[in-house]
Amino acid sequence: VGGVGGSSGTVCSTCRERRRVAPRGVVVSMVATAPPTGQKKLSKVEGIKTASDQLRHPLVEEMANDEQFITENAVQVMKFHGSYQQDNRELRRPGQPKHWQFMLRLKMPAGEFPAQMYRTLDDLSDEFGNHTLRATTRCAWQMHGILKGNMKTVMNRLMNVGSSTMGACGDISRNVVASPAPLTDSRYEHMRHYAKMVAEVLAPQTGAFAELWLDGEKAASVEYWKKDIDMKKVQNLIKKETGHNTVIADSEEPIYGETYLPRKFKVGITVPGDNSIDIYTQDIGLVVMTNKRTGELDGFNVIVGGGMGRTHNKESTFARTGDHLGFVKKTKIFPLIKAIVAAQRDHGNREHRPNARMKYLVDKLGIDKFRELVEEYYGAKILPFKRLPAWKYEDWLGWHEQGDGKLFFGLFVENGRVKNEGDYNLKSALRTIVDELDTDMVVSPNQNIILKNIKPEDRLQVEFLLKKHGIPLHTELSRNRVTAMACPAFPLCGLAITEAERHMPQVVDRVDALLARLGIKNSDIIMRMTGCPNGCTRPYMAELGFVGSGPGMYQLWLGGSQGATRLAYAYENKVKEADLEDALEPLFAMWALQKKRSEGFGDFCARAGLDAVRAFATEYELGSFSRKKKAPPRVKVSEKHMKSLKQMAEASGNSVQSVLDSILSDSLP
Repeated sequence: VGGVGGSSGTVCSTCRERRRVAPRGVVVSMVATAPPTGQKKLSKVEGIKTASDQLRHPLVEEMANDEQFITENAVQVMKFHGSYQQDNRELRRPGQPKHWQFMLRLKMPAGEFPAQMYRTLDDLSDEFGNHTLRATTRCAWQMHGILKGNMKTVMNRLMNVGSSTMGACGDISRNVVASPAPLTDSRYEHMRHYAKMVAEVLAPQTGAFAELWLDGEKAASVEYWKKDIDMKKVQNLIKKETGHNTVIADSEEPIYGETYLPRKFKVGITVPGDNSIDIYTQDIGLVVMTNKRTGELDGFNVIVGGGMGRTHNKESTFARTGDHLGFVKKTKIFPLIKAIVAAQRDHGNREHRPNARMKYLVDKLGIDKFRELVEEYYGAKILPFKRLPAWKYEDWLGWHEQGDGKLFFGLFVENGRVKNEGDYNLKSALRTIVDELDTDMVVSPNQNIILKNIKPEDRLQVEFLLKKHGIPLHTELSRNRVTAMACPAFPLCGLAITEAERHMPQVVDRVDALLARLGIKNSDIIMRMTGCPNGCTRPYMAELGFVGSGPGMYQLWLGGSQGATRLAYAYENKVKEADLEDALEPLFAMWALQKKRSEGFGDFCARAGLDAVRAFATEYELGSFSRKKKAPPRVKVSEKHMKSLKQMAEASGNSVQSVLDSILSDSLP
């Protein structure tokens, strides 16, 4: 469904998801070549990318000057290097310069992060950052508060210990996400392997990173995930033409070319049933398909065209769930991925950036025409999509067996922020655990942390260290709290309209209190919040989404599913923070009164529909509903009188209550 007001939607007979309908009569040339140039004016960013000489200029020059900031052109190039320039809005003063700083985002395929890397990152955040770390919804770490003069030192140290930020941002494939569960099940092992392979096949090849941050030298250590894959095979896959015009000959960037992709590109991979990655929100979603008898990898189901970002009051922008493209055998997965990327590279919208994501190309053509376009690049027909079991939202919190005799522990991190604040000392707790137990970790797509490879005998020590540092386990918190997510928003995100991360905890408290006041039991609701409509925490897939629409105001989105397979719809456009309970009470009351047995809030809102929900809310009188049973009136009597009442009750064969009622009836008028 599109923006506020809604766009026409349909339900896919294959996956039963609401999505936009492609317009009829769309004509496109199904030729695997770039469209003619010069016909339309390209966006400004396209010109910046062209002039950058594969992401070098003007960043090289501006990082060497004495200014505390870089210009907008350099900012666009810096994104490809894994960093965003920010300023602290709360420190702005009239007539004073802004407090410029940089946010750094790491590349971490499948979210894996070794213990020695965490030590380095933790040290850097204290030496050069704002003393916190942020787990993102794309299985990566972010570090905030780095001054321009310290950027090269930080980047150099990260790269020399085997980490990287290359590919974490920019108009290229972003960090490849995967289910965070470190299970030894063959499906999960295939998933992790291919996440790393895809990450490297779609990695930018320019030498700009080493030139700028390492002065052209090789890093002292290769990136840690590359040790798990065949890099010679990767280089062959990058450079070899595996279809028709998927590779640009004699280019420093064989897959991307000089202008890379029209916009960011997101890839996720998981196994059947495990939808911890919100697979329908990815540009490309891959599902590992194995032989049921042997466990051998057969290939992948492929989903395309998902994406969350939109712009308020612009119906041409919208959140969208992906379509089922088809199945591909394991030997053909990389030719198909390169074909999809080439289709977006050559046919994506480079004139208007708000419509540059691949979801708009898929939506414009429709999945059948898009499949035909990809097949031209691929050089073969794509096989039919294979049947899948139902998807389930998995957060992998708590203790689990890995399958190799060791354990992993899913640690809830509220809104992904690792910090020391008051009695809550998560940053110190994690560092102590890593130092004492040498624990590797995985950052999850839900902003949580998986501590893995834990010996069973160390389980109590982990729990003790968490408790010692004031860290509650997820079982000590409401389910609504542990499934909620929020983006950073204020004070550093330049796109934020209102609060998110700092505000979400109290919103969860207020929702829990409201549900308790109404007496609604079994009231688990997946809630997500963003400070703007770009959708970083995927609020349009939530059962209840809060999307910043003005200072202290939010759009309310209803009807996503707990399995994260259905888009929500916009219910209200500008709900003031102070009016939150008044806006939500009618919705919860309607759910309690009209839901089917065990029907979740999102499923109910989707079934009821926008019109019915609004009609009920319009007629609803605040305070008129409660499922709480009122306690019967009580009368206190002395021990002497109670003894007499019991004797009378025993003699008459009646209850004490009946005897007392009879006495009161005879005595009172």
